[in-house]
Amino acid sequence: MKKGRVFLACAVCIAFAAAVTLAYAATKMPDKPIVIDSTAAVPDKKKGPVNFDHTKHKELKCTQCHHEYKDEKNVWQEGQEVKKCGECHKKEDQGKQVKLEKAAHDLCVKCHKDMKKEKKQTGPTACTKCHPKGGNDK
Repeated sequence: MKKGRVFLACAVCIAFAAAVTLAYAATKMPDKPIVIDSTAAVPDKKKGPVNFDHTKHKELKCTQCHHEYKDEKNVWQEGQEVKKCGECHKKEDQGKQVKLEKAAHDLCVKCHKDMKKEKKQTGPTACTKCHPKGGNDK
């Protein structure tokens, strides 16, 4: 009987910690779409900015997109400052840092295509669905 109480107490503590973590993450995640505009990194780009909705990606771990690499490991942790992609990814490749367009497409479009192959509901893979003609409405 004592083991059962210990197990129950541990399960309650774990559930509580998970609930607190999810609640904290939800408060840190923007509740409305953000505009990803790479004009500073690529001033002569041909495509408009992208509206990105964090709430549609809440099942993902933040580190699946947010990153800061040291010794080829992602050391970025939830709660740290989120840099704009263009701070590291530029118009052209910079050594190990791929150019901004490739980084975004490898991350976003590849994920959407992979999910589509798995017959899961996913976001767009066509250029104009992320970059509408005439730019995005804010």
